[in-house]
Amino acid sequence: MTETKQKNPRTSETVLQRITAIRAPRLLRGLELSLIVFALIVGVAAVMIVDLTINETITTTLAPTGALFILAVLGLHFTVRRTAPDADPLILPIAVMLNTLGIAQLYRIDLANGESGWDSFAVRQLVWATIAVVAAIAVLAVVRNHLMLYRYTYLFGLSALILLLLPMVPGLGLEVNGAQVWISIGSFTFQPGEIAKILLAIFFAGYLVRNADALSMVGKKVLWIRFPRGRDLGPIIVFWLLAMAVLVFQRDLGTSLLYFGLFVSMLYLATGRAGWVVIGVGLFLAGGIIASQTLSYVGNRFANWLDPFADPLGASYQLVQGLFGMANGGMTGTGLGQGFPTDTPFAENDYIFASLGEELGLIGLFMILAAYLLLIGRALRIGFAGQDDFGKLLSAGLGFAIALQVFIVVGGVTRVIPLTGLTLPFLAAGGSSLVSNWIIIALLLRMSNSVRNRPKLVIRS
Repeated sequence: MTETKQKNPRTSETVLQRITAIRAPRLLRGLELSLIVFALIVGVAAVMIVDLTINETITTTLAPTGALFILAVLGLHFTVRRTAPDADPLILPIAVMLNTLGIAQLYRIDLANGESGWDSFAVRQLVWATIAVVAAIAVLAVVRNHLMLYRYTYLFGLSALILLLLPMVPGLGLEVNGAQVWISIGSFTFQPGEIAKILLAIFFAGYLVRNADALSMVGKKVLWIRFPRGRDLGPIIVFWLLAMAVLVFQRDLGTSLLYFGLFVSMLYLATGRAGWVVIGVGLFLAGGIIASQTLSYVGNRFANWLDPFADPLGASYQLVQGLFGMANGGMTGTGLGQGFPTDTPFAENDYIFASLGEELGLIGLFMILAAYLLLIGRALRIGFAGQDDFGKLLSAGLGFAIALQVFIVVGGVTRVIPLTGLTLPFLAAGGSSLVSNWIIIALLLRMSNSVRNRPKLVIRS
C-alpha cells in the first residue's frame, strides 16, 4: 500500500507569496518602462509634427540633446528598478510626458522666433531636463529611506531660509521682470526659491509631526468650525510674515502664495482642523489687499485682473493676448505649429499654458490637467497609505506643492486669480523649476517604494 504525501498548505502559501513578491516589482517596472517609451514616442512625434508643419521636413536640431535626455530618463528608470523596485509605476511616465510635451511646444516657439542652438528655449530645456533627471538619480541613490530626512528637519528649514535670502544679497541677486528671486554668478542664473520649496516641505513635515498634538488643540467654536487657541497661533503668524516678506522685498506674489499655501495645507492635513484653513486664507487675503493698496506692482496686477480690457495694449496686453489665443484654439486647437503663440509675451514660460491651449484646444488642456491631477493623486495616495506621519505629510506636501503651482499658474492665465508669474511644472521653460520638480519626483518614488515595501501583519487562525 503506497503512502500518499500531502502538501503542507502553509508551505505552499509561503512559496506562492515569495513568487508573488518576486514578480510584483518586475510587473511594476515593466509597466513603467512601457509607459515611459509611450511618453517619449508622443514627445518625439510632437516635435516631428512641428517640424513638418513649419519646416516641411524633419530636422535633427534636437537630436543630440534629445538623445542625452532619453538616456538620462532610461538611467532613472533602471535606478528605480534597482533601488526602489516597488515604487509607483505611473509617477515617472507622467513627468516624462509633461516634460517632452513642453519641449515640443518650446521648439515650436523657437521656430517662430528663428532661434537655434543654445539661444533656443528647446535646446536649453533639454540640457536642463537632463541635468534635472541626473539630480533625481542622485537623490534616489542617496536617500535610501525618507526617514533620514526627518533627522535634519531644522537644518532643512535653515537652509531654505538662506536660499530665500540669497537673491537679496547685493551683487548676487538678479531682478527679472520686476521680481528679485534670481541669483547670478557670471553667465549662470538660478532661482534658489525653487529648491527652497522642497526644503520647506521637508521642514514643515518634520515640524508638524513634532508639534501636531499642540496645534490640534481647539478653542472657541464659531458656527460649525472650531478654531485653534490663541496661544497656538504663533507658527502660522510667523510663516505668514515670511510670505509677506517675500511679497514685499522680492516682489513675487506667486512664490509668496505658494509658500504660505503649502504650510496651511500641510497644517490642515496634520491637525484635521478646518479653522487653520480659515485663518490662513483670511491672513493672506488681508495681506494681499493691504499690499494692493500700498505696493504699486501688486496693485497693478489686481487692476489688470479685475479689468484687463481697460488697457489691452498696455499693462494688460499679456493677459488679453493669452485669452484671445486660447479662444482662437477653440475645442480642438489649431494644431501644433499652426497657431500664433508668439503674439503673447513670455509664451515660453509664464504663458505656455495659453500657447498650448491655442494649438491643442480645450481638449488638449483638459488632458494636460488630467495628467497633473493623476500625478497629484498618486502623491496624495502615497501619503494616505504611508505608515509613518512624516512620510504622510511629506508626500502629501509635495503633491500640494505641485497642485498649488498648477492652480496659481492656470488660475492666473484664465483670470480666476491675479497673474503671478510662476512657471507651470515640467512644461514651462526654466532650469531651476525643472531641477526642483524632478527632485520631487525622486522623493515621491522613494516614499512610494517604502509604502509598498512595508512589513505586513498576517494573522492565521
